[in-house]
Amino acid sequence: MFDRFRHRSYELEHLDKGDYTPEEYEGCMVELRRINRFLGDAGALRRSLLEDIEREGLKSFSVLDVGAGSGELLRVAGRWAKGNRRSALLVGLEFNARSAKAIMEESGEFTSINSVRGDAFRLPFADDCFDYAICSLFTHHFKDAQVLEILNEMKRVSRRRIFVIDLHRHPIAYYLYTTVGHLFLHNRLIREDGALSILRSFRPRELERLASEAHLEDVSVEHRFPFRLVLSASKDVGHAEA
Repeated sequence: MFDRFRHRSYELEHLDKGDYTPEEYEGCMVELRRINRFLGDAGALRRSLLEDIEREGLKSFSVLDVGAGSGELLRVAGRWAKGNRRSALLVGLEFNARSAKAIMEESGEFTSINSVRGDAFRLPFADDCFDYAICSLFTHHFKDAQVLEILNEMKRVSRRRIFVIDLHRHPIAYYLYTTVGHLFLHNRLIREDGALSILRSFRPRELERLASEAHLEDVSVEHRFPFRLVLSASKDVGHAEA
């Protein structure tokens, strides 16, 4: 019964295959924002990236969100920066043209937020261009070797730390989603892709191993309610200089 949770699934989701209508995609983005707000991605960001900024006493900071979706977490960071009288440069990178456009459409009140359409495997930015690089619910869409490439690119463009928020591959998370969760989910992509996302996601040791292979240091993987993992790490300066 639990064998399917021992290793990551590589079955493609609808969002990866592109077999959906524009209406289904729009509905998916709306429902996904609501789910992520309720299930704690914003909270995970506050207890990782934003806590680090506060701990470091930064009065200004820059963040790249890789695979930013519609930019919800950028807006969380923007509101926090404004409320705490900090200056922020917040950039969302999206390969999907509609999502890249949505970041700007939904962030009109934030002059600090910008959108760039680009490839996570070849980030169109110079080395050490941002203080931080983050991604949320993004890495589970890729195989381990590809995740390693993404981590290396995030490491390359960030001066301080990277933060990766993703799902915890856990039987309870899966069965809650496929039973209780389906009572409240209406969009086909959300219903079907959400369950598969859990099977494609990570266990803490898997994220730690990938961070090690990317030569990151000061690595930690913490649990966040409900069934989220947050990888935090910094650049291995010694290895980079070698």
